[in-house]
Amino acid sequence: MSALVIFGLLTVLMLTGMPISIALGLTVLTFLFTMSSVPVEAVALKLFTGIEKFEIMAIPFFILAGNFLTHGGVAKRMINFASSMVGHWYGGLGLAGVVACALFAAVSGSSPATVVAIGAILLPAMLKAGFPKDFGAGVITTSGGLGILIPPSIVMVMYAVATNSSVGALFMAGVIPGAMLAGFLGFTTWRRAKKFNYPRQPKASTQQRLTSFLDSIWGLLLIVVVMGGIYTGLFTPTEAAAMSAVYAFVIAVFVYKDMGLRDVPKVLLNSASMSAMLLYIITNAVMFSFILTNENIPQSLADWMLAQGMGVIVFLLIVNILLLMAGNFMEPSSIVLIFAPILFPMAMKLGIDPIHFGIIMVVNMEIGLCTPPVGLNLYVASGIAKMGITELTIAVWPWLLTMLAFLMLITYIPAISLWLPQLMGLI
Repeated sequence: MSALVIFGLLTVLMLTGMPISIALGLTVLTFLFTMSSVPVEAVALKLFTGIEKFEIMAIPFFILAGNFLTHGGVAKRMINFASSMVGHWYGGLGLAGVVACALFAAVSGSSPATVVAIGAILLPAMLKAGFPKDFGAGVITTSGGLGILIPPSIVMVMYAVATNSSVGALFMAGVIPGAMLAGFLGFTTWRRAKKFNYPRQPKASTQQRLTSFLDSIWGLLLIVVVMGGIYTGLFTPTEAAAMSAVYAFVIAVFVYKDMGLRDVPKVLLNSASMSAMLLYIITNAVMFSFILTNENIPQSLADWMLAQGMGVIVFLLIVNILLLMAGNFMEPSSIVLIFAPILFPMAMKLGIDPIHFGIIMVVNMEIGLCTPPVGLNLYVASGIAKMGITELTIAVWPWLLTMLAFLMLITYIPAISLWLPQLMGLI
């Protein structure tokens, strides 16, 4: 009964168009004051201890680093480097977009930021080179999703906070799936470009490739700073986030000099606004998770599921369907913070590895970013490409089918996600 009331009220509030963070808070407060005997003091204590986690500090730092990189010319140099490497293949600029998105994802941690940074530069260039608008928009919209799968990833940090999992293990678990998905999207791009005979660029010389690599080296080194620092034990993921913010500031302002000191306050304010929004969602999600746990809802659902004889295969299929549906109406951070506390206990009872389960959730979030009506990547790409959401949804379908096939692969072959963190001794 409690579960029906809680989820029914949350659904009603969300259908009114209310922001998810406020809907979560009102659901919790309504249930507390009408149907629960939990003292308000206990909720306040849980709220304070729930967000007093060192890992949460990584979120504003990664957001700040991503904003410095987006405004600091790093994306332009990564596109030039990617184009010099793959531009001579069929659909060369499209393939360069996939590679550039993968590289930028490895330093930004955000999908919308990746779409903005790469798309704003590459889409006009693709149109000028003779590519159809829907092809370029489809490539950038879906490849931008790599921003939350290739570490560092803000969504992974949120999953770690919600389930008490290792951020470092999650980051390492995303490396191989991220590279694989980039390869899958690149293959789809190449195949369609070859089928329709889209333009190719002249093959870059070794000197041109070396020059573009050296030009982008400072941005690429951020990958080494973050990932290398974490896995050599030099600093924690949260400290790596702080280092990435400082490093991104230095290369944007003093090395590449594409951003002046006068632009820094604007970036800081924008980052603070985004961080406050996410932290407010986390705050209300912590209360929501507390109420669910206090009412024993996740445990009851897990017991019911086992009583029905539901195995791992069926459970994961249901999880994928549920998360894909949620991705049509909610943004990734909200989905992780709402569904992880509910689904995680069930997954643990079935013996599913928590890191593997986290990667499954993240891949689902990627697909959700590219599906209407609330896919953030769709809206960002729509503004850049000057295309309607319906038109853009049609444009992305070949890459979406590729992502769905990849989701099935990741779901039922845990070794893809777990091999690297196991090799590193992280799990």
